[in-house]
Amino acid sequence: MDEFIQFVLKKVNVDRRLLLLYCLVYFLWGLGMNWFGTQVEIAKFTYWWQVITCYILYMVPISLVLRGMPFHAQYAYGLAAMGLLEFGGYALKTSYAYPNNLLDKLFDIRNFSLGMALFFALYFPLGNWAVDRIYKMVFKT
Repeated sequence: MDEFIQFVLKKVNVDRRLLLLYCLVYFLWGLGMNWFGTQVEIAKFTYWWQVITCYILYMVPISLVLRGMPFHAQYAYGLAAMGLLEFGGYALKTSYAYPNNLLDKLFDIRNFSLGMALFFALYFPLGNWAVDRIYKMVFKT
């Protein structure tokens, strides 16, 4: 267990500019997705500030830990992380799925959370790729 904790601490100990960039990118991404989900009536957070708890406090640290892993590994670990988040959000009613939304119609209501987890698991490899590109472009590393 100590090795795992040391591994995680090493992975999240990054340049403050990189951490700030992750927070900014994921915060804007979260606001955008919450807005989109509300506009097309798929799903939304119950409270706007959940963008901070989910995207910054939950997803950023996971992204940092997964950073540098192959795409498939980031996706697989991200799927486990998003499965827990989606399950918890709908079970605790901190997320709201609109009745008869587009995904319900496409995949059936019983597959809604699974579909959301499968989609949002892509955030980890894509987010790491995007932040890396922006960081290198802005800070010329």
